[in-house]
Amino acid sequence: MTVTSEEDTMPTSSNTGPANRSEARFDAHGIEPIPPAARDSTPWQQFWIWTGANIAPINWVLGALGVTLGLSVIETIVVVAAGNLAGCAVFGLFNLMGHRTGVNQMVLGRAAFGRRGALVPGVVQGLLTMGWVGINTWVVLDLVLATLAQLGLHGGTGLKYLVAAMIMAVQLCLALYGFYAIRTFEKYTVPATVLVMAVMTVLAVAHADTDWTTAAAATAGSKVTAVTQLLTAIGIGWGISWLPYSADYSRFVRAGTSGRAVFWSTALGMYVPTVWLAALGAYLAGAGHGADPSSLVTSVFGVMAIPVLLLIMHGPVATNILNLYSCSLAALSVGIRAARWKVTLVAGAVAAVVLAIFVQADSFARAFDHWMVSILVWISPWASVVLVDFFVLRRGRIEVATLYRDDASPHGAVSWKAMVSLGVGLVAAWSWQYGMVPATQGPIARALDGTDFSWLSGSVVAGVLYYLLGRRDATWAESGGTDPQEKEALPR
Repeated sequence: MTVTSEEDTMPTSSNTGPANRSEARFDAHGIEPIPPAARDSTPWQQFWIWTGANIAPINWVLGALGVTLGLSVIETIVVVAAGNLAGCAVFGLFNLMGHRTGVNQMVLGRAAFGRRGALVPGVVQGLLTMGWVGINTWVVLDLVLATLAQLGLHGGTGLKYLVAAMIMAVQLCLALYGFYAIRTFEKYTVPATVLVMAVMTVLAVAHADTDWTTAAAATAGSKVTAVTQLLTAIGIGWGISWLPYSADYSRFVRAGTSGRAVFWSTALGMYVPTVWLAALGAYLAGAGHGADPSSLVTSVFGVMAIPVLLLIMHGPVATNILNLYSCSLAALSVGIRAARWKVTLVAGAVAAVVLAIFVQADSFARAFDHWMVSILVWISPWASVVLVDFFVLRRGRIEVATLYRDDASPHGAVSWKAMVSLGVGLVAAWSWQYGMVPATQGPIARALDGTDFSWLSGSVVAGVLYYLLGRRDATWAESGGTDPQEKEALPR
């Protein structure tokens, strides 16, 4: 058995004993493996965590994007539903890593990239999560103000700052308290949010008469381009964008839980709200309401202003508590030595400054948002390397203790096989990327009329290359080899 007991690897925190079992107790864990006594999360709780993170207004906009790009409503829904089957399935597989090992995602990356090599994706993940907290909060502020106006409450920048401060305070407090507070928040708020969303869907269908089949993309080429861009934005690309977070939460699932239950609860937690809200956005866009969520709320959901307001404000909180929590784990994974809650506090302060800048400079915020979306291209090659390493070369087995060794780690300081594969994969992904920022529009994408297969080119190139470079080491390890001379004798 090569997945070791977490109790044998790292010291555990004192709040995990039977005397302290409150549902939302303080989470003192850092990046050490979660001991069995502290792993009490269930598949249903995982489902609510990921459902809550994806019931957000951004998915209305991304669903409407298909119609904006020239697809019909029915074509948009089919692309989103089919694409997310693949993206969410990969997401479910990544959650299995955390469940099997009790280890967070960035530390798991050390197996493929090496003890020091894993610093690169760890730093990228930490910086991106802080940026996303500011972006996600800024995105909904105009929507909140439009909904408040329905209630007769009008205000300018001052009201916007007040709402932003309230949202930031709530999400920071939850993230500071840690995983147990996060799962409890999602467990009790998401079912009510789903109910509001169901009523909103009924109202949308009742008030909007959509055109299901009309498509602005008249040629086969323009339609293919629209399909690839939609797949990248919210089809396959949406599930991929959450991969660096996955094991951070599934590591808390009870060790005896079946892998199948973990896979389906996390994959469906991602799939159901994403496809649902995207389909709603496409439906409303097809009825002529456009992609602007503010106009959507005021024109369709005005009779439910208060419930809709709660839904809108819940969205960024449910998403950003995951960003802040995973940001702190990424920072600890790269070697910062501090309590997790202290790192979370710093990350929240940085995100608050970013948000304040965005409120003052709306045009800059939009440009930054476009840039953030574009640089997510790094995830597909990184994920492919990690996936091939764990499930193909190691066949889902790993010695957890080796992930924490500073010296004499069997994974080495830096795995050049993984770093080269990641670098080549990034180039391949950029080559077929058609981002909103000109620098992220690769030559293949431009040559093929704006098609975007960045997620596919990056993952295939990085994964295949890493497999070819790493299979000799895997064969040697499986044979129980310890002599480097025996390793050199293996066929290349």
